[in-house]
Amino acid sequence: MKCQTIPVIRIFDEDKAKEFYLGFLGMELDWEHRFEEGFPIYMQVSKGDFVLHLSEHSGDCTPGSKVFVNVRELDSLFSDITSKPYKYNKPNIEDAPWGARCFTVTDPFSNRIVFNGAAHL
Repeated sequence: MKCQTIPVIRIFDEDKAKEFYLGFLGMELDWEHRFEEGFPIYMQVSKGDFVLHLSEHSGDCTPGSKVFVNVRELDSLFSDITSKPYKYNKPNIEDAPWGARCFTVTDPFSNRIVFNGAAHL
């Protein structure tokens, strides 16, 4: 069975979300939807095979979630992300207890994304 998991991340401010996910993480905005003007936004962002749904809808998910992402080229991704001037987040690569190297970024809504170096991908 071939499948794809797409986490839904709770956001509270469209501009801050775009600054973080598009600007800092370098993701692309694939699409966005509102039922009408003034309603919460729901959007998809991606970077290669890494896809997230971002939602301002209160019933969709809980702020403060954690997403674990296996990546093949951790150092390259880390260099790309940290080369951008984003004053709210300064991640560091760490040696994880499970024997891998990883780094964590936290979005403006307390959601954490752990990028884990995985050689087996």
